[in-house]
Amino acid sequence: MKKWFLFSLMSILVVGLLAACGTSNNDDQTSGSGEGEGKKEVLRMGTSADYPPFEYIDTTVGEEIIGFDIDLAKAITEKLGYELQVQDIDFGSLITAMDAGNIDLILAGMTPTEERLKQVDFTDVYFTANYMIVSLKDSNITKYEDLEGKVIGAQLGSIQYDKAEEIAEEINVKKIENRDRIPQLIQELKTGRIDVAIIEDTVMKGYLEKDENLSGFLLDAGEEGSAIALPKDSELTAEFNRVLADMKENGELEELVVKWFGGEEE
Repeated sequence: MKKWFLFSLMSILVVGLLAACGTSNNDDQTSGSGEGEGKKEVLRMGTSADYPPFEYIDTTVGEEIIGFDIDLAKAITEKLGYELQVQDIDFGSLITAMDAGNIDLILAGMTPTEERLKQVDFTDVYFTANYMIVSLKDSNITKYEDLEGKVIGAQLGSIQYDKAEEIAEEINVKKIENRDRIPQLIQELKTGRIDVAIIEDTVMKGYLEKDENLSGFLLDAGEEGSAIALPKDSELTAEFNRVLADMKENGELEELVVKWFGGEEE
């Protein structure tokens, strides 16, 4: 009787364990795939949250990254049925992060250049802006020729840094410095470590409004456009372009421009 009871008990335990293991495996597969019912595929977006009003953190409101690029990315991914995750990465490391497979797209006010096009694909341009030479107001730097003999600062990996190198080929500048973030460049200006910084005019607008000690003038170098960077030969490029075209046509993109820049894109 005891032997029969023990055998029955062991059989029940074995069946229970097998059932539990089966349930555990099924749950793991569902949670790992990210494609269960009601779940969306996640797209990981890399940005550099030091570039207001494109992407930045307003600590008076919270720790979430906000801005024009963030709203644009949310609009596009929502229309395409994706969930969006945003990662804050130094601008100069964004393409490296995508090459390593850590992010799926870059939306960071990035301009398509020949060098970048060797590594990534870009969508159509969604916004255009200009170069601005920024200095302290009492420096009396008001025109291109005043850059001679000066220390120029620009963000690492940016087209503004490329422009600084172009300027150095044309006139005798003292030195070119690079920093990872725009606030670092502003701080370097104030401490006198650099004489001028090259920054996009739309980004500088907010700084100039808040700090009367700063001034700037536009370089006559034509407009530069921002586009979304994606891995080479990504199928998403065509999908993103389609949504961008729709947003331009129906006025949604213009609404975002007005929201974040206070006026229509030029």
